[in-house]
Amino acid sequence: MIGRNVFLASTIAGVMTLAMTAAQADTLRLWTTEEQPERLAKQEEIAAAFKEKTGIDVDVIPVTESELGTRATAAFAAGDLPDVIYHTVQYTLPWAEAGILDTYAATEVFEELGADTFSPGAAAMASVEEGVASVPVDGWTQMVIYRKDLFEENGLAAPDSYENILAAVEKLHNPPEMFGFVAATKIDENFMSQVLEHVFLANGVSPVNDDGFAPLDEKKTIEALEFYKAIAEASPPGDLFWKQSRELYFAGKAAMVIWSPFILDELAGLRDSAPPTINDDPTSSELASKTGVVTTLSGPSNPDGAAWADLRYFGITNDADTDNAMEFVKFSMEDGYLTTLSIAPEGKFPTRRGNADNPTEFVDGWAKLPVGVDRKAALTDLYDAETIETIVSGLDSASRWGVKEGQLSLASKMINSQVINRLVREYIDGERDAAATVKQLNEELAKIQ
Repeated sequence: MIGRNVFLASTIAGVMTLAMTAAQADTLRLWTTEEQPERLAKQEEIAAAFKEKTGIDVDVIPVTESELGTRATAAFAAGDLPDVIYHTVQYTLPWAEAGILDTYAATEVFEELGADTFSPGAAAMASVEEGVASVPVDGWTQMVIYRKDLFEENGLAAPDSYENILAAVEKLHNPPEMFGFVAATKIDENFMSQVLEHVFLANGVSPVNDDGFAPLDEKKTIEALEFYKAIAEASPPGDLFWKQSRELYFAGKAAMVIWSPFILDELAGLRDSAPPTINDDPTSSELASKTGVVTTLSGPSNPDGAAWADLRYFGITNDADTDNAMEFVKFSMEDGYLTTLSIAPEGKFPTRRGNADNPTEFVDGWAKLPVGVDRKAALTDLYDAETIETIVSGLDSASRWGVKEGQLSLASKMINSQVINRLVREYIDGERDAAATVKQLNEELAKIQ
């Protein structure tokens, strides 16, 4: 009798374990760094739609972005990674190399969705030998924001190159009524680091290669330094960062600034905390209507140019319920894609333009999503079709130091050291010439490990 009871208990336990395992298999875990309540709600909306279509639950788990790397490493060691991770570009290639990501699954999803529907730059930044390490989801590119009306009045070409920017400065710089540019010069601000990387990338300058530190090319770097000094000299005096550049542009006293796309709704008077002051109406969209944008900037030694980009990806992990995880990513990039982008359209440009049925479906849909804080409007109501196309096309030439070389970590240390900011500022202030600055940059960057 005891033996029969043990057998029954064992059988029941086994059935319960199988049932629990089956239930767990039908629940995917998604880690996301979009942890604000309203952003989580959008992701829950996608998860609910996916369940309705497939019967598969998705547990949306918020993870603080600064803790993502540590948590992923610990979960990998414990064999307890989630099925899918929404992550920033910095983790893509290191996680693939470490074995955290299933690059074959990501590549299969990428190819099934249509590799040619994705922005080439976003795909290139996740490129591995067999395809992509993660599936590109969204991103944004830094921009040259400029007074399109003044450029047109003066017969100036769009400021998409060193040459065109300097020509515009020559024509429009008339302080204190109008500054030709507002360059970042405050060395302890990340804003200066970001702007300088963009300017250096534009001329094909990078401090890293596949082996680590790479001495800066003297000719290209001197060109970048001389350009930066010229736009700094066309700026107001002092230590300048994002605050002054926005204030001066909003007041109609700057012809050009470099900024993130998060300025797009503010330009149109949709955010009370940052109103345009070009006229007496802080809710006016006048300044937006007079504004053009450039995303891909080129220098004389790099005519193809580059765009500084911040990108996000869906990574399918090596602990995943692979087939279901792949289906969820495909769903999120097709049926649920506009919901994903609607989380913050001004900072989530579509890395996937469309599909086989309509090659511009997602770009068209994204441009109609409402942006703004205190008031809402679609980008199509604020900017013309050419401007919207320029905004999205920046992802085609998206780049960052160290990504394709697998040296993003080293490049980030170089940037965060603020060595580049300090030496460039000293050069601007006349403490040494350009050639000596390149030499000192190489000496100091070589010490960073």
